[in-house]
Amino acid sequence: MSVHGSSSPVQDGRDFHTDLLSQVLRELRLDSASFRSLSMRGEWRLRFDGPLRGVHIVVSGHPHLALDDGTTRSLGPGDLVVLPRADAHTMSSSADLRGPSYSSRKLADSSPYVETVFGTGAPETKIICGVFFFADEDHPAVVGFPPCIHVPAGADQAPWLAGLTQAVVAEATERGPGSDVVMARLSDALVTRALRYHLETTDDPGWLHGLRDPAISRALAALHRDLSHPWTVAGLARVAGLSRTAFAARFTALVGQSPMEYVFGTRMRRAETLLRNDHLTVAAVASQVGYGSESALSAAFVRYCGTTPGAYRKLSSSR
Repeated sequence: MSVHGSSSPVQDGRDFHTDLLSQVLRELRLDSASFRSLSMRGEWRLRFDGPLRGVHIVVSGHPHLALDDGTTRSLGPGDLVVLPRADAHTMSSSADLRGPSYSSRKLADSSPYVETVFGTGAPETKIICGVFFFADEDHPAVVGFPPCIHVPAGADQAPWLAGLTQAVVAEATERGPGSDVVMARLSDALVTRALRYHLETTDDPGWLHGLRDPAISRALAALHRDLSHPWTVAGLARVAGLSRTAFAARFTALVGQSPMEYVFGTRMRRAETLLRNDHLTVAAVASQVGYGSESALSAAFVRYCGTTPGAYRKLSSSR
C-alpha cells in the first residue's frame, strides 16, 4: 500500500501502519453482500436502521446524509460513503425535508429486483447501496473505526475512486455470470481504500488515527505480530520509544482505550477465533495469546465473555 503526500505524519510509520491495517482487516475477515441500485424520485426520505455496515455510491443527484449522532453530509455524483460501524442514518432528497421516512429494509423486501424505484416525479437521484460484514464484529479495532467516511468525487487523495466506483456501478446494474464474486472483490477493495483514505486525511480520534502516529503504530504492530509476548505498558512504551506515562496517555487519547484494555480485548478476540479451530487444545490457544497456562486463559476468558474456553468451543461447534 502506498501513502500519498510526503509531508504526512504517516511517512515515518509507513511500514508499520500499512502492514497493520492489512493484518487487522484479515483478522476482521471482511465479508461482502450484494449491492442494489436505488432510484429515488421527487421528494423522499429513506431510513437505514442497521445494524448493517453500509456503502453508498451516488450515481446522480445531490442527496443529503444524516447520522443519528448529528453528523451530516451533502453528497454529489461520484461520492462514496462508507459506514464501517453500522450506524443508523437517514438519506433524503434535501437537508430541509422533514416528515416520516421510509424503511430501507421494507423497500428492499418489497422489491426482488436488483434495481428499485421509489417515489414519483423529478428530480431523480440514483444511488448504489451495499452492505458488508466483519466476521469478527467485536474486534477492538472496529470500535475505533469512524462512524462515517465520505470520499468526495475528485478528491486529490483518492485517484482510485472513480475507477472503483464505476466498476461497482457497472457490475451492480448489469450483472452476469460470476457477479457475486466480482462484487465481493470490488467492495472489499472499496472499503479498504476508504479506510486508508480516512487514515491519510483526517485527525479524528480512533484506532485508525493511532496508525498515523509513528510511535503508537509501532506498538500496535508489535502487539499484533506477537500476542504471545508478555506485554506490559512499559514494554509497549519501549517499542514506541516513549516513556511509560507519555505512551499510555498518547495511546489512550488516540486509540480510545488504555493500552492494556486494548491488549486484553485483542487477545480475547484472537482466542475466540482459535477456539473455533478444533485442532488446537485450550492450552495451545493460551500459549498463542500470551497466557502461561490453561487456567490463566480460562480466568481471563470467563471475565471477558462469561463462559470458559471449553464451553465456548462446544457452543461454537453446535452452531
